[in-house]
Amino acid sequence: MEETIQTGTETPEPNASMDDYYRLQNELLITTVVLTGLIFFPVWYFYSLNTALNYLIGACTGVVYLKLLARNVERLGTEKQQISKTHLAVFAGVIIVATQAKQLHVLPVFLGFLTYKGTLLVYTLRTLFTPDQTQS
Repeated sequence: MEETIQTGTETPEPNASMDDYYRLQNELLITTVVLTGLIFFPVWYFYSLNTALNYLIGACTGVVYLKLLARNVERLGTEKQQISKTHLAVFAGVIIVATQAKQLHVLPVFLGFLTYKGTLLVYTLRTLFTPDQTQS
């Protein structure tokens, strides 16, 4: 005989729209990591390892930023009424560190951070030019 204790709030079952959201979130994160890998090696080849590592620091910060933003959006409406601005501290922190450290260069870090914007562009173009397979 099992007993369950209810705490007053039940966790809602994920519905189809949340499943779509989680799929989109995973797709964007995977695409960002793939783009980071595709960009890292040419930067290393044409510039230097130091510049490529600066780019990689920015790109990893962009992935963290995207993940935090996705978590804030997920909580929107159920736990929060508006999106908090704390995820912007990640961007501000990496730019401040890049300006203060002698080994880091601001431009590659900033462009690496913007890799997630390239992901959004890739996703937008893919959805524009790929016919929706759910419609019959």
